[in-house]
Amino acid sequence: MATVYEGQQHGTNGFVKKVAIKVIKKQFASQKLFLENFIGEARLVADLIHTNIVQTYQLGESDGTYFIAMELIRGMNLEQFLSILWKNSLPLPTELAVFIASRIARGLAYAHGKSTTEGEALGIVHRDISPKNILLAFEGDIKISDFGIAKAAGFLIDEEGDVIAGKSEYMSPEQADFKVTDKRSDLFTTGIVLSLMLLGYNPFRGEDGFDSREKILTMATPDFRALSPAVDDELNRILHRSLSKDLNGRYQTADELLKDLEKYIYKDGFGPTNETMGKFLRKIAESFSVESLDMSRTDTMIRNYRGN
Repeated sequence: MATVYEGQQHGTNGFVKKVAIKVIKKQFASQKLFLENFIGEARLVADLIHTNIVQTYQLGESDGTYFIAMELIRGMNLEQFLSILWKNSLPLPTELAVFIASRIARGLAYAHGKSTTEGEALGIVHRDISPKNILLAFEGDIKISDFGIAKAAGFLIDEEGDVIAGKSEYMSPEQADFKVTDKRSDLFTTGIVLSLMLLGYNPFRGEDGFDSREKILTMATPDFRALSPAVDDELNRILHRSLSKDLNGRYQTADELLKDLEKYIYKDGFGPTNETMGKFLRKIAESFSVESLDMSRTDTMIRNYRGN
């Protein structure tokens, strides 16, 4: 429901900071529900201060147009990154796939545990953990973006149970079945993203949205060891627990998932870091031109913009 521009924040004595400016689209600006949720998203993420979440600087309005000024990430989203790799028949190293998933879990652990200043849990559920919403910075940081359809007490209007929120091939069974979600829903979708990185395809993606939701609801979780040599017994166990349709059999918190993912990649006492990730990302970006990106599946439109 928004367009993202690159802009500049100006201060005194020649201070200039590049930012991303998210502007609500005109066709949605006049609709009360969309406008209230756009404002609610800004209010929610303003206080989510974490290295694995895109930072928000300001909610503003100019000539009746609302915008959110945010941290500008120099890099690409996970979908674009994987597109480059697969188009050029390059694998994503297993340890980096698990590292990316661990940083997603780390950001979710923070968001899920966020409370009001009075100590009341916000009950945040992102509900849209997918490759387009995972940003990879050239410095190696992994950041969760776009809380536009998140659940959070008192911030966004929620019609859960009546409408489906999210991308069909990256839903939890609860989302796909019009049920009320909690933080465990985000852990299932993190499992889907991890399986995508390891297999090179999303095993739950169907011919259309309905087919994808049916697969999520009914398809047995595959033995990932049989689908990819990158998956060993322990990683298969982590995937199965993340993708458990039984809520009680799934990871109960993002901290639990994070612990298992980090134990997996650092079991020998060393493993990937932000620097490792950044070096690999920059190497890929330098090796293949921007033209090698398949932008046809990217919804967010990026334009150059300069303003005060």
